[in-house]
Amino acid sequence: MARIKKIYYNKLVRDKIPQIIGKSGGTAEFKKLNLKEFQKELFLKVGEEASALPFVKTKSEIISELADIFAVTDEIMKLKKIKTSDIKNAMKANFVKKGGFEKRLFLVWSQDTGYRTNERRNSKRK
Repeated sequence: MARIKKIYYNKLVRDKIPQIIGKSGGTAEFKKLNLKEFQKELFLKVGEEASALPFVKTKSEIISELADIFAVTDEIMKLKKIKTSDIKNAMKANFVKKGGFEKRLFLVWSQDTGYRTNERRNSKRK
């Protein structure tokens, strides 16, 4: 008997993935998440989807990856009952407080003033 090669993903996937795997002749194991697990995995999924952006090459790939990010953020908004107007208002407030990206500024270093960015992965990048 041939042994099945398994790849463990342990991640949130879209609703049609079971059918896609089945149509390709594969088998898989899925579990339904409770609300708390689902929320945690959605937040992780945003990072997963966003992490693909630095590696895309074409405009259509960028659009596809942004669409995936928007799909996940839309689901989070539904789950947390956040309106689009809430996001737009927060964007305006963040712009007033921190500005935009028109100047293309890249922070190399800063004296430690207690300010902390919410970015964690690239803090050691040189």
